[in-house]
Amino acid sequence: MKAIVHTSYGPPDVLRLKEVAKPAKPGSGEVLLRVHASAVDPGVWHVTAGLPYLIRATPYGLRGSKPRVRGMDAAGVVEAVGPGVTRFRPGDEVYGTCDGAFAEYACVKQDQLASKPSGLDFAEAAAIPVSGCAALQALRDAGRVRAEQRVLVIGASGGVGGFAVQLAKAFGAHVTGVCGSAGADMVRSLGADEVLDYTREDPTDGTRRYDLVLDIAGNRPLHRLRRALTPRGTLVIVGGESGGRWAGGMGRTLRAMMLSPFVGQRLVGLISSQTHGDLRLLAELVEAGTVKPVVHRTYPLADVPDAIRHLRGGQVPGKITIHL
Repeated sequence: MKAIVHTSYGPPDVLRLKEVAKPAKPGSGEVLLRVHASAVDPGVWHVTAGLPYLIRATPYGLRGSKPRVRGMDAAGVVEAVGPGVTRFRPGDEVYGTCDGAFAEYACVKQDQLASKPSGLDFAEAAAIPVSGCAALQALRDAGRVRAEQRVLVIGASGGVGGFAVQLAKAFGAHVTGVCGSAGADMVRSLGADEVLDYTREDPTDGTRRYDLVLDIAGNRPLHRLRRALTPRGTLVIVGGESGGRWAGGMGRTLRAMMLSPFVGQRLVGLISSQTHGDLRLLAELVEAGTVKPVVHRTYPLADVPDAIRHLRGGQVPGKITIHL
């Protein structure tokens, strides 16, 4: 089968399209998925480059001489099921995450899948899992969002941000989205009550205060983010592109968590996951018309390096997906 293979850390070009062995059969609790679409997100670039260096010590780092197939988001059709699988059967259209989604076939744990939302094509469905679950968990779990709260989403036009705007509105919040001018119309169309262009005004200048701030892949210092919070407000840091080569954005998250017990505001980081329950909830919200994925552009499997470069170029509204 064709797959995007990773053998050394470096720029996107280290990812190569290769012929590799198709998974023989799914293990216990797994399904064999015929992948029709995947997606890219900043995490794909980080594991490709091996930056920050801490990522090399995680399960996603390269190990020994064995090549890794990259990609996490996946949407496709179940080809076979392993022992103990009760949720799915061959022929089911599903979506979720796995380790190695940039391939024609992948073995996926059933707990990381849900039925594909009806009315979506595979590329649209593949745009949801990683970013949609991160947005949901940032708001509901880390942020403890409530109706009537004022929520600021920094990075509102990106993959996670677009879902966060829609989900915050679904929770009944008043939502202000922060993005560049190129993404402003899209953020408004997703339901934001207000949109701030960060090139023209600083959302952290202290003139506005919010109950909940989501800083998505940002690099603003903590003291500036805290100025945007009410005295008892909550800051949720979702990723980050600042910091050195060792810890990267994780350093800022750790500093926030260490400071939080000593101030009136809650400062937390997010480590998201993709579960059957949350994927099913997101599918229900999509089918109800409450949430929709925004696909900016779709690339063929062979052009995954170009897709990553496009994402790294910035100002990408919505998600970039991969068609197989």
